[in-house]
Amino acid sequence: MEAALRCMRHRGPDESGTRRVDEVVFGFNRLAIIDIEHSHQPLTWGPPESPSRYTINFNGEVYNYLELRAELTESHGAVFHTDGDTETIVAAYHYLGPSAITKLRGMFAFMIWDSERGIVFGGRDPFGIKPLYWAQGQSGVAFASEKKILLEIAPVLGVAPKMNVKGLQHYLTLQYVPEPASLHDRIFRVESGHSFTLVPGQAPRFERYFPAQFKVRTVNGEAEANALYDEITAALRDSVAKHMRADVTVGSFLSGGIDSTVVAALAKEHNPDLITFTTGFERQGFSEVDVAAESAALIGVKHVVRTVSAQEMMDALPLITWYLDDPVADPALVPLWFIAREARQYVKVVLSGEGADELFGGYTIYREPLSLAAFEKVPGALRKAMGKVSTKIPHGVRGKDLLRRGSLTLEERYYGNARIFLDDHLRQVLRTYDPAVSHVDVTAQPYRESRDWDPVTRMQHVDLFTWLRGDILVKADKMTMANSLELRVPFLDPEVFKIASQIPTELKITPETTKFALRRAIRDIVPAHVLNRRKLGFPVPIRHWLKDEMHDWAVDVVRSSQTDQYIDKNAVLRLIEEHRSGVLDHSRRIWALLVFMIWHGIFVEGRIQPVVPEPQYPVKL
Repeated sequence: MEAALRCMRHRGPDESGTRRVDEVVFGFNRLAIIDIEHSHQPLTWGPPESPSRYTINFNGEVYNYLELRAELTESHGAVFHTDGDTETIVAAYHYLGPSAITKLRGMFAFMIWDSERGIVFGGRDPFGIKPLYWAQGQSGVAFASEKKILLEIAPVLGVAPKMNVKGLQHYLTLQYVPEPASLHDRIFRVESGHSFTLVPGQAPRFERYFPAQFKVRTVNGEAEANALYDEITAALRDSVAKHMRADVTVGSFLSGGIDSTVVAALAKEHNPDLITFTTGFERQGFSEVDVAAESAALIGVKHVVRTVSAQEMMDALPLITWYLDDPVADPALVPLWFIAREARQYVKVVLSGEGADELFGGYTIYREPLSLAAFEKVPGALRKAMGKVSTKIPHGVRGKDLLRRGSLTLEERYYGNARIFLDDHLRQVLRTYDPAVSHVDVTAQPYRESRDWDPVTRMQHVDLFTWLRGDILVKADKMTMANSLELRVPFLDPEVFKIASQIPTELKITPETTKFALRRAIRDIVPAHVLNRRKLGFPVPIRHWLKDEMHDWAVDVVRSSQTDQYIDKNAVLRLIEEHRSGVLDHSRRIWALLVFMIWHGIFVEGRIQPVVPEPQYPVKL
């Protein structure tokens, strides 16, 4: 375990510890944020009559730990020996049992060993902000924050992981491998919002404790709408206040959008010397640097900018892919790694705006039910016929995709924000293509749970269990922790979700805008130039770079890859040349294939061996 911990020393460079307790071996790398002088892990705690009963490993932060400590002390006489949040989790479990996990406001993955009962209890936060992998073999069960640890100790466990071919097909469709799978067939992830119990010698038993139910309320009249906006404002202000709790300096990421801007503005109320960070590109139309700088000036915070070039992206991608553990085909994670690296020179914690789009209805595609409403009135047989007609229209012709999508039901057409390869393209490049493997495998459960909800809310619900935890939060955690930087996301707080889940559709999506209720709630907090600005997202100019600066590099990645049993490399080279000639925009498909090939070169072939730097953070303040 001690040797394997070096694989993720970036997650906790401040101190490292291992401990064996009964049948359990603990290993921990700590990034010290709260109660730095104490709260060392693995941590032992118990009630006065049995002070060494429990041992815990805990990754993350519980932001309401002060209130929870006070409650446990008053109601149960709990005694604490540190000033941190780690002890609070153990004490809550001791006095409240497994239901204690529902009391935690924060991001977390933890495991508690109860030496008296001979049982492990653990869990992962409601939205999946913090990762937790697991594997089971003949010699036992192991859990880790990163898959690299499990790959290192796989021989000890008696596990021989191989490529997950089904996971590869899902990856090329969705741009990530959906939970609970990974791209190794014997290594899995604990799903978001799940707890588990484990008796040594048995398989873990999982239970979902956070169902993420949207319970839309009726809002009648302006007075009730204004009351709702006030509730949103109060929930956000309270969440940011709690997310600012730390014994180290907290900064904030800042883009040109309202989500990160409101977080930074509210954080400034608690830290007048707040520093904000943004990243962008020198290519016009692919950067929010100027808007972010204007926001920072109006908020009154110091602002740091890091621009990223095509060459830097190419050079860094193998190392970044190593940090990821599983491929994620989101180009935005590369500049995120660079700005996290820059921010770590100034601060140890940053806030960010992830989750606002999923909770408050921020994606443009959420307006699709409005544009496709006319298709819902067309009889089923005719809609299917329209779908067949769409297949005859050449790729790139305007209206082809609208006709295709209008012919499908919501369950058939919507499977999250990323749609990389459609089936016809996938058949051309994936040698292991299986028509029985479908996005329905991933979305069936959330659609069943939301059967009676309106289409927009159902799309949000699907994204919580697909896009958010498969892409957004993976890149946020992996790219910041790669630089020993803790990222906190105030929107993804159970109390914020409680309010957001009640917003009626007409106050989320209008013909003119998205996130309507959120915009109204924060209009006195966010500068006017940001409030109603069109959502740019975080575009990376790979469409242009793959035609020019990245073309030869992309060809070399494909030709040197040893993925022939999975990928038709000649077909990929044709995509690259079609893209270069301007016939079609294949940039996202090409990028997804390149990331997989680099991942395969690292974790399967062993041909690519990135040089992993030792964590070093000279302070620029």
